[in-house]
Amino acid sequence: MWLNLGRLFMLFVWAFLLLNLFHPFPKPLKYFVDIALFFMVVMHGLQLVLLRTTQPPGSPKLSAITQTKIFFFGVFELLAWQKRNFPKPKS
Repeated sequence: MWLNLGRLFMLFVWAFLLLNLFHPFPKPLKYFVDIALFFMVVMHGLQLVLLRTTQPPGSPKLSAITQTKIFFFGVFELLAWQKRNFPKPKS
């Protein structure tokens, strides 16, 4: 449930940041949102690249859909992917 709320939150953040491209906000806020969008794209892209390069050889390969979801939802999708592919052993 918390992961889905996080994904929903990320959709709102992306929508807010992309809205500035089509309907610019007033001057001081516009520059802040532009910087935030650039930072978000760089950080999510870096997160995806780091995940792809640090995967061990026997781990499941990332599909294009999974990579896209990780780029847009960030850590929330990474946690869901990790939970799905590497379940905790029961003790």
